[in-house]
Formats: sequence, C-alpha cells, structure tokens
Amino acid sequence: QVQLVESGGGLVQAGGSLRVSCAASGPMFSFYAMGWFRQAPGKEREFVAACTRGGDSNYADSVKGRFTISRDSANAKITLYLQMNSLKPEDTAVYFCAAKPYTGVLSSAYNFWGRGTQVTVSS
Repeated sequence: QVQLVESGGGLVQAGGSLRVSCAASGPMFSFYAMGWFRQAPGKEREFVAACTRGGDSNYADSVKGRFTISRDSANAKITLYLQMNSLKPEDTAVYFCAAKPYTGVLSSAYNFWGRGTQVTVSS
C-alpha cells in the first residue's frame, strides 16, 4: 500500500524560506515520478514541481528560480523535498505530495496523493 505523508509546513514571512518533505512508503516502483502540487483557498489545485527517478524535473513558471525539488532514496525509503526560497504571500496554500509509477507528463496524472501540509506566507 502506497502512503505519502507530508511535513514541514508552517508560517513564514515574505522573503523567507521553508522546506517541506514527503515520506513515501510502499512498493518502490510506485514512485518513478513524484511531484508537489498546491491548492489555495477558493482555487483549483495546481502543479508546482516534479522529478523522476531518472533525474528529469519540471517546474511551474511561477516558482522557477525560487523552488527546488529533490528526492532522497536511502535504505529503501524515499523522501521528496521541496525547498522554497523567496516566498511570496501568493505561495500560501496546502502543499500536496504525489507519485506515479511512470513518467509521461510530469505536471499531471498522478495516482497517489498525500493529505497535504499548510504553508502560509505573511506579508
């Protein structure tokens, strides 16, 4: 059974930094591609960033140059990170971790989802 558990959200001032993490458990083949999405109040969920086991990555234009996605595979465990720098109030949202066992379009079509972690950026 695949489980994705996010952590590391919180309150930060504009211009600050925050790193959110996602602990993944389950069959390793399930995590070929992993990504971060976010949903702000009253808005649809949107793609933020994604990466593959093969090293490919993709970012939304709104976060390019500010956010960095990375993954660590050690001891048969996978942890996905999103380092967020130069945060803006418009980055405020619930951030979700997602995974799928194949590549395809990195910004969509994920099979597995976490429950999310709240990130709030104050002005």
